[in-house]
Amino acid sequence: MSLRDLIEGYANPGQVMWLGIRPERRVPMRVVSSVRISENGIEGDHRQKPGKRAVSLIQWEHVPVIAALVGPAELAPDLLRRNIAIAGINVLGLRNQTFRMGSVILRGTGVCAPCSRMEEALGKGGYAAVRGHGGITADIITPGDVGIGDRVIPCADGDLR
Repeated sequence: MSLRDLIEGYANPGQVMWLGIRPERRVPMRVVSSVRISENGIEGDHRQKPGKRAVSLIQWEHVPVIAALVGPAELAPDLLRRNIAIAGINVLGLRNQTFRMGSVILRGTGVCAPCSRMEEALGKGGYAAVRGHGGITADIITPGDVGIGDRVIPCADGDLR
């Protein structure tokens, strides 16, 4: 097997577990059950900019890991300030890959590093706890809708229908 085959060898599709939008800068996130993603980003989110950081995703399975590193028994995903939490597929493995969620097609563009707000949101050590667990950013290839429970499926080369 080639390295490319190994990289694209996902055991199962993922699933959207959580969605959130930030209506304005520095306000609490609003948890939602579905979002509309246009060419400019997630509708209702303050960051209405197309490009490499249009959408942020985090690994659902990493939320309790981050919680364990900062001390609370549970951690609400909205404190991590990402738009979408997915489970069942390695979110970091979607970096530099094209993938479908609901009717949206995204391309993973880079690592979503923590910002200094993690110290505010999570307390001392919050920034360090999120390092390596912050997820990825993505660019929008095809706009559409995403809802809780939607599958996350990597697209084969040329399969952007």
